[in-house]
Amino acid sequence: MSIRPDEISSLIKNKIEKYESTLEVSDIGTVIEVGDGIARIYGLRKAMASELIEFDDGHGTVGMVLNLEEDNVGAVILGEYKYIKEGMTVKTTGKIASVPVGDSLIGRVINPIGQAIDGKGPMHCENSRPIERIAPGIVKRKSVHQAMQTGITAIDTLTPIGRGQRELIIGDRQTGKTAIAIDTILNQKKTDVICIYVAIGQKTSSVAQITKTLEEYGALDYTIIVAAAANETAPLQFLAPFAGTSIAEEFMEQGKHVLIIYDDLTRHAWAYRAMSLLLKRPPGREAYPGDVFYLHSRLLERSAKLSDELGGGSITSLPIIETQAGDVSAYIPTNVISITDGQIFLDSDLFNAGIRPAINAGISVSRVGGAAQTAAIKSVAGKLRLDLAQFRELEAFAQFASDLDKATQDQLKRGEKLREVLKQPQYKPLSVAQQYIILFAGNNGLLDDINICKMYEFKENLFSYMTSNLVEIELKLNRGDKLDSEEKKTLHSEIEKFKESIIGFKNG
Repeated sequence: MSIRPDEISSLIKNKIEKYESTLEVSDIGTVIEVGDGIARIYGLRKAMASELIEFDDGHGTVGMVLNLEEDNVGAVILGEYKYIKEGMTVKTTGKIASVPVGDSLIGRVINPIGQAIDGKGPMHCENSRPIERIAPGIVKRKSVHQAMQTGITAIDTLTPIGRGQRELIIGDRQTGKTAIAIDTILNQKKTDVICIYVAIGQKTSSVAQITKTLEEYGALDYTIIVAAAANETAPLQFLAPFAGTSIAEEFMEQGKHVLIIYDDLTRHAWAYRAMSLLLKRPPGREAYPGDVFYLHSRLLERSAKLSDELGGGSITSLPIIETQAGDVSAYIPTNVISITDGQIFLDSDLFNAGIRPAINAGISVSRVGGAAQTAAIKSVAGKLRLDLAQFRELEAFAQFASDLDKATQDQLKRGEKLREVLKQPQYKPLSVAQQYIILFAGNNGLLDDINICKMYEFKENLFSYMTSNLVEIELKLNRGDKLDSEEKKTLHSEIEKFKESIIGFKNG
């Protein structure tokens, strides 16, 4: 075998021309303490707050820097930490925590770091966004003016929600908070709204049940579920709502409308408290760290209605807070009430009395939603609010009075009928036209002679009758237009005609 010098020299020359040097600069540190999902690291002198760090444990485990102290760095570990040992090396990545975003997430269940957990295979997302981002400023926003229909009569009439609003759902456990959120998602079926449901610290079985329900009603086709279940570590539960909001921002900046539900922020605060105490941050009121208000304010401020110049997209958020024995003056409830644009308060006494949704209309308020309410609903909501307020006062008074005059008795009966009208079963959201028709009937005394026990059945039959006989009026109401006097007369006479045709619904 002969060796030709010219071949060797051309080969070496070729290798030199194609040589590319790749230089990776990392700050290297050593784990000095690990436990409960927290690691203390010595030597990461150039680490930044919220930067991702990588542990050399052979499993690619990553953490996030939260504490920058004088002689060490405190980091939370994202995921399993059983392979991390003291003395192990850690390196910085120069990246901050991000989540994949895009249309391929719709219909999927993911964890807060963007991994699919629904068993439907991997997702292909081209883009990602950092989980923490500064909220849009005043100039970038537009005031709330478009309605976000929940399909729940008591909410759409008394505490209306607009696109870009933050409306708190608050109440004790088992009062129907999640049920309201799920019904609102179901009501977006024929709209252009993308829904994101963030489950924080819930049982895995509960998340699976919600996923199954959304799938059954065809709502998973426009919904993304971000789940950090109760068996996940506190850092993942802490990241979940921020990850969900980053996914929502991607759609908002494309000019789309998003509804995001945080279920619930009480558990989110618990997770943050656990992390902070393990990182030895000084505790404050109820052992929460001093920046727990900032935690939720920087999250909820990202919900907005963007200006037309920026595409006019929106994020509407429904944070959920669980109270203990109806105490809305506790630390986390008062914090979130002061951040949001109103609250829907669910009362356990009303729930136990069979009034569902158990909305306490006296405490519940929507500070900006009135501007987004459709003209039709606004025209019937004012009288409803007044009648219900008078009914509540009279009901309390009537408990002590033995003899009541006829006017008071009529007012009490009217109030009872209206309260019955506002009852609504789960997974049965109503259209704007259906809400208007039944409230129009209630306000005009057309329900006064209907047996209260047959009210639900009467409503169902009335809606079917109206769909068959008043198509034009129904279409107009669903568009949000107000009825003129002639159309109101027609509606009134049609309800009277329907009442004459039915048997067995009236009192007596």
